[in-house]
Amino acid sequence: MDQAKRERLEANGWKVGSVSDFLQLTAEESVLVEIKLALSQNLKERRQKLMTQSELASKMSSSQPRIAKAENGDASVSIELLIRAMLATGATPQDIGQVIAGVR
Repeated sequence: MDQAKRERLEANGWKVGSVSDFLQLTAEESVLVEIKLALSQNLKERRQKLMTQSELASKMSSSQPRIAKAENGDASVSIELLIRAMLATGATPQDIGQVIAGVR
């Protein structure tokens, strides 16, 4: 957001901040959310090149809706499921580490 817009909003009584501020997340919680989102996005990119959601679900003994939730960053999806799904697409531990390392 540009500075002029921010100043206008604040002058009109609006509070401007980040999602982390709004949700009162600690720095660690914010990073965890970013890691989960990065893993979800990478899973979706990898899976789209290789197979359908149904095929991945079958390979993991899961369901297509669960894979859809994993790819869309649903809060109910664990990091463990994201990593299992990425491994099922052929990702290596190094690939997964690079995704995590890319989070700032």
